[in-house]
Amino acid sequence: MLLAIWSIVYFSLRESGSKKEILQVSLWTSLLGLTEPIFVPAYWNPPSLFDLAQRTGFDIESLIFAFGVGGLAVVVYEWFFKTKHTEMSHMEKMNTRHKYHFWVLSATPVIFLFLYLFTKLNPIYSTSAALFIGGIATWYCRPDLKVKMFVSGGLFTVGYFLYFLTLIIAFPGYVERVWNLTAISGVLVFGVPLEELMFAFALGFLWSSVYEHIKWRKIKTI
Repeated sequence: MLLAIWSIVYFSLRESGSKKEILQVSLWTSLLGLTEPIFVPAYWNPPSLFDLAQRTGFDIESLIFAFGVGGLAVVVYEWFFKTKHTEMSHMEKMNTRHKYHFWVLSATPVIFLFLYLFTKLNPIYSTSAALFIGGIATWYCRPDLKVKMFVSGGLFTVGYFLYFLTLIIAFPGYVERVWNLTAISGVLVFGVPLEELMFAFALGFLWSSVYEHIKWRKIKTI
């Protein structure tokens, strides 16, 4: 279902630059699916093809999930609003804010590793905090992207919530069987773990800026 949604969004994007954006970001984000052993069973313990998650910690579904959400998060703004990408000028790149370019891009993985290695936080909290703080750092470095980041965070959270509801409707009791609710808050929003919504907003907030930030691109709503 996630790949079907991704395909619909991809083929309905109006700008060729946005299609390139979603494809590139999805492919790179899919590699984050290899972090699944960090979350199994600390956060959840989902069934998987060939029982890979239970036997190895890795699974095929996580690669597909990371591919789908990474791409959707980065272009959800472009899907709702007509936009155009342009290159930043040399003068714009020389702005004093951009001298922190590398450190801002490194903030999320560094913060995650610190929280994961030196605190007892559940990895979903370490992930969400790292994504959100990385987003704040990006906002400082690229204030021109703030509208896209906040709007994307909200839109992606709503879309993720609706997507999650289909899972709950199709498989009643699935959340209670799979999520390690005793290790997290246990708060469910219409059956959806609160932590999933936290993750969705943090991912949409930061990930929506990744392509423009790395590629030195600007985005204009037209």
